[in-house]
Amino acid sequence: FLAWHRGWSAAAPYSATAEPSRVRALIYGHHGDPAKVVELKNLELAAVGGSDVHVKMLAAPINPSDINMIQGNYGLLPKLPAVGGNEGVGQVVAVGGSVTGVKPGDWVIPANAGLGTWRTEAVFSEEAVISIPSDLPLQSAATLSVNPCTAYRMLMDFEQLQPGDCVIQNASNSGVGQAVIQIAAALGLRTINVVRDRPDFQKLTDRLKSLGAEHVLTEEELRKPEMKNFFKDMPPPRLALNCVGGKSSTELLRHLAPGGTMVTYGGMAKQPVIASVSQLIFKDLKLRGFWLSQWKQDHSPAQFKELILTLCGLISRGQLTAPACSEVPLQDYQRALEASMQPFVSSKQILTM
Repeated sequence: FLAWHRGWSAAAPYSATAEPSRVRALIYGHHGDPAKVVELKNLELAAVGGSDVHVKMLAAPINPSDINMIQGNYGLLPKLPAVGGNEGVGQVVAVGGSVTGVKPGDWVIPANAGLGTWRTEAVFSEEAVISIPSDLPLQSAATLSVNPCTAYRMLMDFEQLQPGDCVIQNASNSGVGQAVIQIAAALGLRTINVVRDRPDFQKLTDRLKSLGAEHVLTEEELRKPEMKNFFKDMPPPRLALNCVGGKSSTELLRHLAPGGTMVTYGGMAKQPVIASVSQLIFKDLKLRGFWLSQWKQDHSPAQFKELILTLCGLISRGQLTAPACSEVPLQDYQRALEASMQPFVSSKQILTM
């Protein structure tokens, strides 16, 4: 976390002639309710050293993991006080003398979580950022490094899926869920997408189908005996993606093909995953977990960059769009934080600088 820590030390401004840049950042000094502990403060910009990159942030989303980090219940917690935000896109303003990988004008995204993206500008070390094509849509670039990466790896790493194979997922309108639908469609996979029942269910169904979802069902529909007929026309899914836990995950397991895998990457219901003994013995189902931060630890920065460029290719071919987003100016951060914690929100809050 040296990079973000250096990024707001009270060091000299980055050039002898420039006025010290007034950086505005969303900072929390202790864990708790994000709407209460996060404050908009002014910081001084650190000097740009040999391997440093001065970045002007353009946009940064509010993800569930950001909220969990501020609350203090996430698997990775930065030292406090910390600047919020693990994802976003910025433009390079200036670089130190020994920087070779990026140049002024380039767009960059964080290489790792904990960088602190909810600020107007910062000085990061070169290895803390990855350059991406600057002709991507802003919202796609700002939401590239977390949810689509998670979706892609879960589709690729657990089952050897072939075109025509089926994937089932819950929380299908989440950021990851929307990315799964689109990447699966690009790979020729069929999807069964489960969501909680809601007043605007038909509208949500239409939106997910416009992204490439084949079937959209409510949790209640998935529990009905008539689902037997449904699987006469659909191959049983070999892969289930679970972000909810509790009863929802038990239902996913019930419909998995023998030998199939359920990957858990979130627990929105805050309830354990319950698998029956018979599913494990007679169907030989596999239960796995996925956390992108761990995947990055197990793979090289070059492999993460390759993953990012693969996703950039999907975006530029029109096969992967940003999730539904609402852009909110940085100073209206409290409204954005509160909105991001409401139930049934299908729109991701994006802070614009």
